Order: sequence, then structure tokens, then C-alpha cells
Amino acid sequence: MDKVFSDKRAIFIFVFPAFLVFAMIIILPIFFSVYYSTLDWNGIGEATFIGIKNYINLFVNNADGFMISIKNSFIIAFLSVFVQVPIALILALVISKGIKGEGFFRTVYFIPVIISTTVIGQLWMKIYQPKYGMLNNLLEILGVDFLKRNWLATPETALGSAFFVIIWQYIGYHMLLLYSGIKAIPTTIYEAAEVDGANNFQKATSITIPLILPMLKVCVTFALIGSLKTFDLIYVLTKGGPIHATEVPTTLMFSTIFLQNRYGYGSSMAIFIIIECLIFTVFIQKFFKADTIMY
Repeated sequence: MDKVFSDKRAIFIFVFPAFLVFAMIIILPIFFSVYYSTLDWNGIGEATFIGIKNYINLFVNNADGFMISIKNSFIIAFLSVFVQVPIALILALVISKGIKGEGFFRTVYFIPVIISTTVIGQLWMKIYQPKYGMLNNLLEILGVDFLKRNWLATPETALGSAFFVIIWQYIGYHMLLLYSGIKAIPTTIYEAAEVDGANNFQKATSITIPLILPMLKVCVTFALIGSLKTFDLIYVLTKGGPIHATEVPTTLMFSTIFLQNRYGYGSSMAIFIIIECLIFTVFIQKFFKADTIMY
């Protein structure tokens, strides 16, 4: 086995087919998008090279709501990291303590992850429905009719309503990742801490969280990058409306390319999303590397 791993020719033979597929479905489309982003093109007729004019228009001309979409994606990203991941961590800490029905709760929280996003979007559209939706009916039963809203059609509540669905769908995913990391910690460490008189909170903050930092980094990365490139759930729920209240760069990119036939301008949005995700990924890597050194 060691001989195979030291043979560069064997490594190349095994790695090259996978690299070729990766290049065809990931790398080449990115280069094509970079090229298209320098064009004024409707996807059918003759293209005109305009350089970086599309990128300038992204930030100078806000008539299409691009800057609003960036703000909304940043809000979702911030809430995903500082609301979704902490809740998932708390759930993982509680469930991993060996509570009764541990397997049941682990499965129930993970179920939304395996359900189609389109199905989830349609389900929550019925819950948020202003006339017969479960949420407004529940508020009426509780006697707080003044809180009833058209949740997805009101600019003040649309983004928060959409984000709540994102939490509901993916919190189980992060919980399971963190749960698996906690379960991998040797029980002897906790036993030694108990002998020293440590309580549950001290064990969680001084043992569990520092030891699962690599998994926590994965969860933060997935939550942040996933929120920056979220599309399907927002599109099913609101299509970016009302009046750009839930618009994110991906929904705006979709409508720009496929509904307005502005392939060059839409491609510049795609490149912005890629660069944005890369920058935040590097930032997370450096942040957790520095935090790990502190520990």
C-alpha cells in the first residue's frame, strides 16, 4: 500500500479522471462565466465586448436592486452563523448527553434536511398563507389577532419569515455534524473533569467546544457559504419579492439571465458570488486557525 502511494504514476492515473470531471463541471464554467461577464450579450445574438462595465454597473447602477440583494444575503449569513449554528450546538450538546429518546430526537431534527427544498417551500407557503394558514390561525386562537400578517408579502416580515424556514431546514444538519464530533470525544476526559468537580457548563465550554472546533469550523463554513449562495428556498417562497425585500444575488442573477436575457450582466453577478464565497472561506479558515492556536 505504501508503495502505491509513493508511486507518482499510480497517483496520477487514479487522480486524473476525477480532476478531469471536476475541471469540466466546475473550473471551465467559471472561466466561461468570467468571459461572458465582459460581454453585452443576450445569449442569442452577437456579443459585444465591454470589459468591466458590467461589474461597474453592479455597484453604480442600483436600479435592479443588486446592492439590496447583497445586504439581504449578508443579513441571512450573519443570522446563519450567529443564530443557526449556536442553536444547533446547544441541541447537539443536550442530545449527546444520553437523554431518553436520543436516537428519536436526532432523527426528527434531521428529517427536514432530506426533504426536497421545493416541498419545504410549498409547505411553509401554506403555513404563512394569510387567510387559512396555520400561523395566522394559531395567532387568532391565542387572541393576538393584531400580530396576523401577510408574512411573505409584507416587506418588513418577508426576509425574517424566509430565514426562519432556512433555520428549520438546516439546523438538523449542523446539529448532526456537531453531535458526531461530540460523540467522538473520549469519555475518560469527562470523567477526569468530573473528578475535579467540573459541572456541565464547565465541561461544555472547557472541553467539548474546544475539542470540536474543527467540526464547528465546518458548520460555520457551510452555514455562511450556503447562505451567500442560497437560491431555491427563497425563489420558491417569494421569488425575491416583495419589492426586492428578500432578493439575494442568486435570485437576481437567475432573473437577469433567464428572464431578462442579459447573460453578460448576470454572469458578472455569478462571478461576484464566487469571489464573495472564496473571501469568506479564507476569512473563516484564518479565524479558526488563530482561535485554535489560542487554545
